Amino acid sequence: MSEDFGPTFITVTDEDGTELVLEFVDSLEYEGSVYQAFFPAETEDEEEDPDSGLIILKVIHEDGEDLFSTPDSDEELEAVYELFMEQLFSDEDE
Repeated sequence: MSEDFGPTFITVTDEDGTELVLEFVDSLEYEGSVYQAFFPAETEDEEEDPDSGLIILKVIHEDGEDLFSTPDSDEELEAVYELFMEQLFSDEDE
Protein backbone atom coordinates (compact mmCIF):
# COMPACT_ATOMS: atom_id res chain seq x y z
CA MET A 1 0.00 0.00 0.00
CA SER A 2 1.41 3.36 -0.97
CA GLU A 3 1.91 6.01 1.70
CA ASP A 4 1.89 8.79 -0.90
CA PHE A 5 -1.64 9.76 0.06
CA GLY A 6 -1.32 9.53 3.84
CA PRO A 7 -2.60 6.97 6.31
CA THR A 8 -5.72 4.88 5.79
CA PHE A 9 -8.37 4.89 8.52
CA ILE A 10 -11.34 2.60 9.05
CA THR A 11 -14.16 2.64 11.59
CA VAL A 12 -15.28 -0.63 13.15
CA THR A 13 -17.97 -1.35 15.70
CA ASP A 14 -17.18 -3.79 18.50
CA GLU A 15 -19.60 -6.28 20.06
CA ASP A 16 -20.69 -3.62 22.60
CA GLY A 17 -21.65 -1.17 19.84
CA THR A 18 -18.66 1.10 20.45
CA GLU A 19 -17.16 2.63 17.31
CA LEU A 20 -13.38 2.50 17.02
CA VAL A 21 -11.34 4.46 14.49
CA LEU A 22 -8.26 2.48 13.44
CA GLU A 23 -5.24 3.38 11.35
CA PHE A 24 -4.15 0.67 8.90
CA VAL A 25 -0.55 -0.48 9.42
CA ASP A 26 0.03 -3.56 7.29
CA SER A 27 -1.44 -6.78 5.91
CA LEU A 28 -0.13 -10.33 5.62
CA GLU A 29 -1.23 -13.89 4.85
CA TYR A 30 -0.81 -16.74 7.34
CA GLU A 31 -2.00 -20.33 6.81
CA GLY A 32 -4.40 -19.33 4.04
CA SER A 33 -6.02 -16.40 5.87
CA VAL A 34 -5.42 -12.67 5.49
CA TYR A 35 -4.74 -10.54 8.57
CA GLN A 36 -4.54 -6.78 8.89
CA ALA A 37 -2.83 -4.79 11.62
CA PHE A 38 -4.08 -1.46 12.95
CA PHE A 39 -3.30 1.10 15.62
CA PRO A 40 -6.11 2.98 17.35
CA ALA A 41 -6.37 6.46 15.86
CA GLU A 42 -5.19 9.19 18.19
CA THR A 43 -7.76 11.53 19.64
CA GLU A 44 -7.22 14.91 21.24
CA ASP A 45 -8.37 13.74 24.68
CA GLU A 46 -6.45 10.46 24.58
CA GLU A 47 -4.71 9.48 27.78
CA GLU A 48 -2.01 6.86 28.01
CA ASP A 49 -3.98 3.63 27.53
CA PRO A 50 -2.16 0.32 28.06
CA ASP A 51 -4.58 -1.37 25.61
CA SER A 52 -3.83 1.02 22.73
CA GLY A 53 -1.27 -1.22 21.03
CA LEU A 54 -1.36 -3.12 17.76
CA ILE A 55 -4.78 -4.53 16.86
CA ILE A 56 -4.79 -7.61 14.62
CA LEU A 57 -7.95 -8.55 12.76
CA LYS A 58 -8.62 -11.54 10.52
CA VAL A 59 -10.30 -10.78 7.17
CA ILE A 60 -13.23 -13.10 6.43
CA HIS A 61 -14.94 -13.15 3.02
CA GLU A 62 -18.68 -13.62 3.48
CA ASP A 63 -21.43 -13.00 0.90
CA GLY A 64 -19.01 -11.06 -1.31
CA GLU A 65 -17.98 -8.73 1.52
CA ASP A 66 -14.83 -8.50 3.61
CA LEU A 67 -15.58 -8.68 7.31
CA PHE A 68 -13.21 -8.45 10.27
CA SER A 69 -12.94 -10.95 13.09
CA THR A 70 -10.52 -11.55 15.91
CA PRO A 71 -8.10 -14.46 15.48
CA ASP A 72 -9.62 -17.79 16.58
CA SER A 73 -7.10 -18.61 19.32
CA ASP A 74 -4.34 -17.09 21.42
CA GLU A 75 -1.83 -19.27 19.55
CA GLU A 76 -3.03 -17.94 16.19
CA LEU A 77 -2.88 -14.36 17.49
CA GLU A 78 0.65 -14.85 18.84
CA ALA A 79 1.92 -16.39 15.58
CA VAL A 80 0.43 -13.60 13.46
CA TYR A 81 1.69 -10.93 15.89
CA GLU A 82 5.24 -12.30 15.59
CA LEU A 83 4.99 -12.23 11.78
CA PHE A 84 3.79 -8.62 11.84
CA MET A 85 6.66 -7.64 14.16
CA GLU A 86 9.19 -9.30 11.84
CA GLN A 87 7.63 -7.60 8.80
CA LEU A 88 7.39 -4.17 10.42
CA PHE A 89 10.93 -4.19 11.77
CA SER A 90 12.42 -5.60 8.56
CA ASP A 91 10.85 -2.62 6.71
CA GLU A 92 12.70 -0.23 9.06
CA ASP A 93 16.05 -1.89 8.28
CA GLU A 94 15.73 -1.24 4.54
